[in-house]
Amino acid sequence: MIEDLLMGKMPGQAFLWTVSLFVAILIVRKLQVSAQISRLGARAPKISFHLPYALDFIYKGQQANLVHKDIEFWDASITAAGGMRNCKTAELDAGVSTRAVMTKDPENIKALLTGQFADYGKGEPFHRDWKEFLGDSIFATDGELWSNSRKLIRPMFSRDRIVDTDVFEKHVQKLIPLLGGSTSPKGGRVVDVGSLFFRYTLDAATDYLLGQGTDSLENPATRFAEAFRYVQQRQAKLFRFGVFSFFMSRTEFRRNLKIMEEFIQPYIETVLALSSDELEQKLSKRETFLDALARFTRDKQVLRDQLVAVLLAGRDTTAGTLSFCFSELSRNPEVVAKLREEISSHLGVGEAGQKPTYQDLKEMKYLNAVINETMRVYPVVPFNVRYSLRDTTLPRGGGPDGQYPVGVRANTRVIYSTMLMQRDPDLYDSPDSKNYFDPGKWIPERWVSGWSPRPWQFVPFNGGPRICIGQQFATIEMGYTIVRILQAYERIVALPVSGKDKVEDPILRFEITLSPGSELNCVFVKEGEEFARSSSQA
Repeated sequence: MIEDLLMGKMPGQAFLWTVSLFVAILIVRKLQVSAQISRLGARAPKISFHLPYALDFIYKGQQANLVHKDIEFWDASITAAGGMRNCKTAELDAGVSTRAVMTKDPENIKALLTGQFADYGKGEPFHRDWKEFLGDSIFATDGELWSNSRKLIRPMFSRDRIVDTDVFEKHVQKLIPLLGGSTSPKGGRVVDVGSLFFRYTLDAATDYLLGQGTDSLENPATRFAEAFRYVQQRQAKLFRFGVFSFFMSRTEFRRNLKIMEEFIQPYIETVLALSSDELEQKLSKRETFLDALARFTRDKQVLRDQLVAVLLAGRDTTAGTLSFCFSELSRNPEVVAKLREEISSHLGVGEAGQKPTYQDLKEMKYLNAVINETMRVYPVVPFNVRYSLRDTTLPRGGGPDGQYPVGVRANTRVIYSTMLMQRDPDLYDSPDSKNYFDPGKWIPERWVSGWSPRPWQFVPFNGGPRICIGQQFATIEMGYTIVRILQAYERIVALPVSGKDKVEDPILRFEITLSPGSELNCVFVKEGEEFARSSSQA
């Protein structure tokens, strides 16, 4: 039929007819999609853009990322969608089949993670885009693949295994002397805590997983650490560009993936060379994560995928939280003093300080308030994604007042932000209430003053069936590290980033996880030591 319409037309006319026909088909298809969404539920307020496929919006998002303004960009984009002033769920309708829904509404986050768990998952597009990095691991799959991964990994984080803190003690004792750093010309010893904590948690994680750490605290230029970092950064950028990522080179990405593989594979070969009896004998000694996995599967690819996924979760999340925690402690000396007082009363400080047990860490209320507050203000996965696995809805955000269910077609990307939600002033007491604490500021006192978050308004480890398996492991590692450092050091002093005249809030880098976007310079001061901070360092 199309050939009949174009027959006898001049080339210019044929081109115009072809373009017109293509546009007409797009319009018809768009109307069909809109009608389908309307049958499912209401539309969410729309984020405005001007160029096809929202290219201008994507460009603005990339520019915001380059200057570390992601949180401001996304919050403004959602809040002002559709001309509203306080929107919590919005949609970017960039093409016929490229609609994305974005939300910071706790009711919608609850639905994604538990109430409508069967309707939402990682989705095949996510699995395909992340497969080179994460393979068929727990973080990139749904259904039986995901369920099998979870069953495989869960026993590795049982309480009997995680209460053994020897692996943390081994590496924290290497970390503590390094906090002394190099002597500053203005007095004191300056260190970038962010860099140190990422090296420390990599050493602890590889030791726990493989039985041998990377020793990156002693050798910062570790090829594996550098490759792992690059792969994460590039994967986050590829994902951010979505359908346009095919324009981006993957040569360096794959070269660094190969470096990762070359580091991991010898460990896998070694453990697979052990017999079943030899693996069972290791149970009576210190069994590694890889040893335990190998008792349940002999599949090299499965072992590789799960190791990479757990390393990503176990290293970067803990490192980011510790980095931001100590950055805040360095700017809040009264919190350090109160925390150290609690540590002293439970365990002692200085050379007389005892190693904390699992029970000690659970009982220290102010320590847990500091950790919770850090995860509230700086959630390790500030933006997360789910794909609708079937035609469904989100409970809230549609219609003129945002109170109607949002219609969601199958294979729609839904982006949710725990960071935007956990900082949303609407979810906290009003400023004139007696126990008001600014939700945008880091204030551990809120957790010991009678305040507690309402259900699903604080989800540092996600929730529902996909709740983080390693949450207790991570909490113990963070608590143990904080205690041992503050037993050794009495004060922490914040210093400005290079080129700055004063200490400012930490710059945030949004990749797969949240990490510092600049140096977090601190001076750690032991009892009896002096540190005179000049006015230029204030």
